[in-house]
Amino acid sequence: MQIQKLLKWAVIIIVGGFILIQLVPYGRSHDNPPVQSEPNWDSPETRALAVRACFDCHSNEVDWSPWYTNVAPASWLVQHDVEDGRRKVNFSEWNQGGKPREMEELWEVVQNGKMPLKKYLPLHPEAKLTQAEIDQLVKGLQASSRN
Repeated sequence: MQIQKLLKWAVIIIVGGFILIQLVPYGRSHDNPPVQSEPNWDSPETRALAVRACFDCHSNEVDWSPWYTNVAPASWLVQHDVEDGRRKVNFSEWNQGGKPREMEELWEVVQNGKMPLKKYLPLHPEAKLTQAEIDQLVKGLQASSRN
């Protein structure tokens, strides 16, 4: 009987805590600032691959529609990743400081499989690129950075 009572209170505390964290405002700012400028893409295919694999964290065109972007604590992680991604590279503010300092790093992280992040792929399988697509994106980013 005592264990059942403890379990009941544990469930109440966990559910109550989950409801309370929904009141934390962080992770609710689902704004997409206007697109200022993009790279001078070498081809529509390069842009399409970047949109598929990069734009949800590295642009002002983030898709905020998935349910988990509105439910804490997942919304906190998404908000943090978007803010961090935009700070490092923002394809929507390319000529306003969105271009990375070291252009070589941009394609190296894609080529080395560091981007997109592994934690992003389970909920976004469309962002997983084949090796041929990775090679095409790397070449396209290299060419686009010279334009």
